[in-house]
Amino acid sequence: MDDFKTVADLLYELGTMRRIRRSHSQTLLTHDDSDNIASHSYRVAMIGWHLAKYEGADPYKVVMMCLTHDMTEIRTGDQNWIHKKYVKSYEEDAFNDQIENNPFAEDLWSIHEEYETRTSPESLIAKDADRIDQILLLREYEHGGNREAPLWFAGKDGEDVSQHSASMMSTESAKKLVHEIVTTGPSDWWKGHWTSERKQ
Repeated sequence: MDDFKTVADLLYELGTMRRIRRSHSQTLLTHDDSDNIASHSYRVAMIGWHLAKYEGADPYKVVMMCLTHDMTEIRTGDQNWIHKKYVKSYEEDAFNDQIENNPFAEDLWSIHEEYETRTSPESLIAKDADRIDQILLLREYEHGGNREAPLWFAGKDGEDVSQHSASMMSTESAKKLVHEIVTTGPSDWWKGHWTSERKQ
């Protein structure tokens, strides 16, 4: 029963991810309550699953890496690239404390460590998925009129946005997906599906 209590505690802690806003809202000059660590991790996991299927990698491992890659931010907070210049996060300590006494701690630690070392195909895919979610978010913000968003993924002056964004990726599938994301509008998904007539 103690095992289940430890798991229940972790699940309650994970629920707080919904309440942790991502800190890039400061530099993107935006207020978006829908952008939190939990919503980010969910889409990263879906991206990662698709990339794993394309790359012939282990989808389970990739999805678990994606779901846990920002888990430590529950305890360390989310730091943007300005914060990181001044703040040190003890992420290893945070993760170790989070899974302490968990009946599956060894599995969770193995997944976490593999993601952090970036030596396996799965870890590279999971990191690509993390970056791709950020590109998607920036495209969505740009579509909504945010003038800061395009500055974050445009690259150097005159550099093609698609090429610059793809250059940050490790896998070929991620590069191809980024090209589609950059050339596809955020609201294209519903075009051709809407109707003014209710289904009978």
